[in-house]
Amino acid sequence: MVESRIYTAALVVIGDEILSGRTHDKNIAQVASWLQIQGIRLKEVRVVADDMAAIAEAVNALRARNDYLFTTGGIGPTHDDITVDAIAAAMGVDVIVHPEARAILEGYYETRGGLTDARLRMARVPEGASLIPNRYTGAPGIRAENVFIMAGVPQITSGMLDALSGTLEGGAVLLCETVGCWVQESEVADLLRATEKAHETCQIGSYPFWRDGRTGANFVIRSVEPEDLAACCRALAEGLDAMDRPAIPGGI
Repeated sequence: MVESRIYTAALVVIGDEILSGRTHDKNIAQVASWLQIQGIRLKEVRVVADDMAAIAEAVNALRARNDYLFTTGGIGPTHDDITVDAIAAAMGVDVIVHPEARAILEGYYETRGGLTDARLRMARVPEGASLIPNRYTGAPGIRAENVFIMAGVPQITSGMLDALSGTLEGGAVLLCETVGCWVQESEVADLLRATEKAHETCQIGSYPFWRDGRTGANFVIRSVEPEDLAACCRALAEGLDAMDRPAIPGGI
């Protein structure tokens, strides 16, 4: 079997409010889920402060070793929204006011008090960048090379992801199934290892939990090959049943 190309992405979550705990990030899960549908693997996530050097370092490190890099946060109208400046510095280009972004904002704010200097900041992009539509507030996201610069507000991020759907090159979609069992991980470690080894295109993740005074685990099997995934799930379930630890399809 010829191994299909695996496309990877990273995510940089930007904001002091995330690191302080004042805001609970919701974008990691939705970006990861969206990428999976596009056939792209989210390989790593980094959370950084509103700091020019920290943002630039993270962007340059992660965009170099992944096909795509996404950032969320720091593209609003206030003085601490420095993501565009930091990414432009990382890429060695100037920051410009994108004419199309300016026109979009002028139209959006025409009946909302006009386009102020603060609002105009949301039209600033690294030179050479293109725009990602934003159907909620007008202020667009930005694509600069393989970097996608998006808002931190989850609803707006979701809309920007929708606008990008189907536009990025990806590989086979990563499929997954879950098998649950009331068992301690240590009891089935050898079974998990042997099952994964016997099914080379599959990976098995083990996620233990404690509920109602009982110990259990959900085993998530992932593969890009549907038939291999089904075979691996069957083998794991049969192995658990043989140990008198009944498998629960779909998880607990």
